[in-house]
Amino acid sequence: MILKKHKRSAIRCWAGRAASQASLLLLAGCMVGPDFVPLDAPAVSGYVRETSLPPTSSAETHAGEAQAFRMGRDLPGDWWSIFRNRQINDFVAEAIQNHPDIAGAQAALRAARENVLAEQGALFPQVSASSSATRELVSPATLGQTGSGSLFNLYNANVSVSYTLDVWGGTRRQVEALQAQADYQRFQLEASYLSLTANVVTAAINDASLRAQIDSTNDIIKSEQEQLTLVQRQFDLGAVARSDVLSQQSTLAQTQSTLPPLEKQLAQQRNQLMAYLGRLPSQDRGEHVSLASLTLPRNLPVSVPSALVRQRPDIASAEASLHKATATVGVDIANMLPQVKLTGSYGGSSLTPDKLFSPSSAAWSAAGSVAQTVFDGGTLFHDKEAAIALREQAFASYKSTVITAFQNVADSLRAIQADAKTLKAQLAYERSAQDSLTIARSQYLSGAVTYPSVLTAQQNYQQAVIARVKAQAARFSDTAALYQALGGGWWNRMDQTAQAFPRTQAGLFQDH
Repeated sequence: MILKKHKRSAIRCWAGRAASQASLLLLAGCMVGPDFVPLDAPAVSGYVRETSLPPTSSAETHAGEAQAFRMGRDLPGDWWSIFRNRQINDFVAEAIQNHPDIAGAQAALRAARENVLAEQGALFPQVSASSSATRELVSPATLGQTGSGSLFNLYNANVSVSYTLDVWGGTRRQVEALQAQADYQRFQLEASYLSLTANVVTAAINDASLRAQIDSTNDIIKSEQEQLTLVQRQFDLGAVARSDVLSQQSTLAQTQSTLPPLEKQLAQQRNQLMAYLGRLPSQDRGEHVSLASLTLPRNLPVSVPSALVRQRPDIASAEASLHKATATVGVDIANMLPQVKLTGSYGGSSLTPDKLFSPSSAAWSAAGSVAQTVFDGGTLFHDKEAAIALREQAFASYKSTVITAFQNVADSLRAIQADAKTLKAQLAYERSAQDSLTIARSQYLSGAVTYPSVLTAQQNYQQAVIARVKAQAARFSDTAALYQALGGGWWNRMDQTAQAFPRTQAGLFQDH
């Protein structure tokens, strides 16, 4: 949202710079070294063994909706809005605005683009101008003579031009390498956005889960407290043994002991959420999300594998690193070849300013040179071989990143399927445990069972309630993880701000 009206002009400017660079590459002749070719996506049609994934199972509770996988659908840029929760939207907007990692990534991208423009200057002649005025007293003794010295003024003006011919394309390869580095920083910026937004959403969901677990635990404590009052009354009447009262007190104390760990987790989760928002822990204003306020999307977009390699910022960053390593090989090969340089100067010297630019005061020179390293102890050769090895390393790293990305998507798909089944099973378990507890209490009052049966039913019900809450939260977290694994839709929004574009002395953006 920052400086929104300037974004398009900034992008056009950067595109113009890139086009200018491409024109230079086309016009300047040969460039030694390998040319980078974008890599093909893996030749697979899906992420799991099945040719298609059926909808998930459903459960009759909140977050129990069946979810269908829609292969080939695009992701929205504001993917976090799928949960239809204003507080999550506000959290994400605040994090993007305030988190220093985002500002640092914007600045790193600008620095990389400035480096490209700086290196492009080496493709043009370097022109320098100088002038001087000197008042000088010369002693005749320097000439082996006697007498008084000679006092005079001397004026000089000179323009020098030098140009290193990029015969082998070494400079152009260096520009290419720096442009690849700028591409890397661009995708690192997108990776920062993706990581931060996913972390904020997950933290908000975890916060909601812990609050729901605490609320459920308090409800159970209240129920067990009422049960203790009932048993205590029966004991006072002589209807039950003292051991039954002690057993219920023990169960109540055990349930109460589960609250402090949950409250500790919630406090630490709040601190983490504040950090994502760019706040300090003491700046927590208490805003939070409840599980009941979240909506589970019924349709989940799943990018085709051929699109994933262009959408994942980590894959794009790895490809940019490979591009840079490939261009660097060309730089080191060019350094081994003869370097051609042209120089020239024009100027004048005069005893008076008015005659400084007269023909009689003119002086000029022109020269050309060719330099070739004859012996360097193998330095240039091994520099080139090291660059080749780094290119091989970058290629291996790229393949590893692709494998991990496909694994992330497959893991998310399996988690969504499995956790839908888990919630359905946990809901059935909770209802069964609740019925068992009701029956156990009734049977105990009628004398059909002993009190340990009631205690066992209480513990089972407590565990079932907490497990169901966790299963509900897992469905929201798994959905967020899928959107993160698919790249987060950054290509459908504008994440680069004014801080990501090169500057000029006249203004914030490059004039074009």
